[in-house]
Amino acid sequence: MTEQQLPVWADPSVSPAALDAQGVSRRQLLRRAGLFGAAFALGPAAVPAVAAGRRLGGADPRLAYLVGDHHIHTVYSHDAKYTFSQLAAAGAEYGLDWMVFTEHSNFGHAKYGAPLEHEEILKARAENPRQLIFQGLEWYIPAAEHCTVFAAPGPNEVDLLTKFESAYDGKLLGYTDGSAGGADTARNEAHAVKAIQWLAEQRRTGYVDDVLVLANHPMRLGIDSPHEMRGWRDAAPEIMIGMEGAPGAQGAAIPGWRGAASIRGEYENKPSAQSWAGYPADAYLTYGGFDWATATVGGLWDSMLAEGSLFSITTNSDAHRIVFDTWKNGDWPAGQNFDNTGKLPDPVNTDTPQPGSDFWPGQFSRTHVGVTRYGYRAVMAGLRAGRVWLDHGHLLDGLDVRLKRDCDFGRGVTLGGRLRVRKGEKLTLYVTVTTASRPNPQGILPELAHVDVIRGAVRGPVADRDSWKAPDTKVVETKDVSGRTGTYTLRIPLTAGDESFYVRLRGSDGNRHGAGYLGASVDPHGPIPHEPGNGDPWTDTWFYSNPVFVDVAGA
Repeated sequence: MTEQQLPVWADPSVSPAALDAQGVSRRQLLRRAGLFGAAFALGPAAVPAVAAGRRLGGADPRLAYLVGDHHIHTVYSHDAKYTFSQLAAAGAEYGLDWMVFTEHSNFGHAKYGAPLEHEEILKARAENPRQLIFQGLEWYIPAAEHCTVFAAPGPNEVDLLTKFESAYDGKLLGYTDGSAGGADTARNEAHAVKAIQWLAEQRRTGYVDDVLVLANHPMRLGIDSPHEMRGWRDAAPEIMIGMEGAPGAQGAAIPGWRGAASIRGEYENKPSAQSWAGYPADAYLTYGGFDWATATVGGLWDSMLAEGSLFSITTNSDAHRIVFDTWKNGDWPAGQNFDNTGKLPDPVNTDTPQPGSDFWPGQFSRTHVGVTRYGYRAVMAGLRAGRVWLDHGHLLDGLDVRLKRDCDFGRGVTLGGRLRVRKGEKLTLYVTVTTASRPNPQGILPELAHVDVIRGAVRGPVADRDSWKAPDTKVVETKDVSGRTGTYTLRIPLTAGDESFYVRLRGSDGNRHGAGYLGASVDPHGPIPHEPGNGDPWTDTWFYSNPVFVDVAGA
């Protein structure tokens, strides 16, 4: 049996004893796999023998999708209020398989936080044995915004995070300036690149089994310039794998909750001296809850994909303070503060709703990662491979995407993959949707209205590293799926032209849409901003997928 054909429960990163302790059975994992459970049950013998010898068209493994959240804060962040146990229990309630706790860097955290956190992580793992719980860090990127940094569990995971925070955090070092022409901007931007390269070296030498980085809320302040994002990616593409396609704080604009100026994601900012001047004012908004860089067809995300390099998107809760929650921060004992403890007092219940913008992990935002095995490293491998799709409001129960050559007996390739073809070849994109089968946490049974196919030309590295447009990317087909329920497969024919390209997917409940930011000829019914203070997230939900690349021979 090859590594690709290993059953999902046979991850060497999780020992049999650990699996037994977690109570993870084959049946449970197949059930987690949803619509793919039958494929797992068939086993490797179900693959036609001819497929093994015809690799040109791809032969991706069967996948189960594990649901997670990579951006969560506890009392070890200076601006949050929950314990690890509270958040892990909430994630379990809302169906998360994996979680990453990402505390903010600051002086109290750097001195005290990470070792104390690890004790809490171990406790949360014991209390929630069916979850994969990672320890991470929200890194203040020199000259820019924030990133999630997290490592695979192991003897050096805490040491890695503490060393990284001390040596490379922009806030701790005072390396925050990223203004145009700033005296320290070039140094600070270079330090961010060195940080990612340092993480890559720790993985390469085996100091940690794995480590990943994702940019958080990239357009919130407009200070993550296109050339910086490309620089981070190019420093170590196997480490810096992508960005939040949609930020947390999705409850920020529930009508009547936070105020008349509130925007989903807390994207309520204006350009500053630190912002990159090339972004339009509209870049500081969310579109259907998604970041402008992702939501704009032909925009910044597409301009990076058009270079032919994978750059993944995710979504998460960014949980700090949950909407309608009744807990508040506890009171400090005499003489204690965050700087001398690295931790806030545990919260206390008031029985009265407290201010907040966020949802519990898994309550609204979900990142689905395709895995071939169950375990920490398997989740990280799935993220790195780009086998990722995301949804809001529990819009879908399942999504499976395969692109294959019509002349090929193989299974094709899936999200994040590459298909090698010849000019003029006929291809078919298979999109298998499993619609929502039960009401979401808001009590709404979500209904998918349409699936959009977005196609863009791959032209290679850009001459202008600050380019944020991909003029040859557009919505090429829309499938009306209103009223369809259960599991069904859309078959979308494609033809390979003269140049390499990629395709990605998007869809929504159909409640709010209009011409995309770059015009109706590019995107006739894309996500649009909501009126300030009137952004009920449950009535405007979308799913997005990572791309599949098609490399045309001779292009």
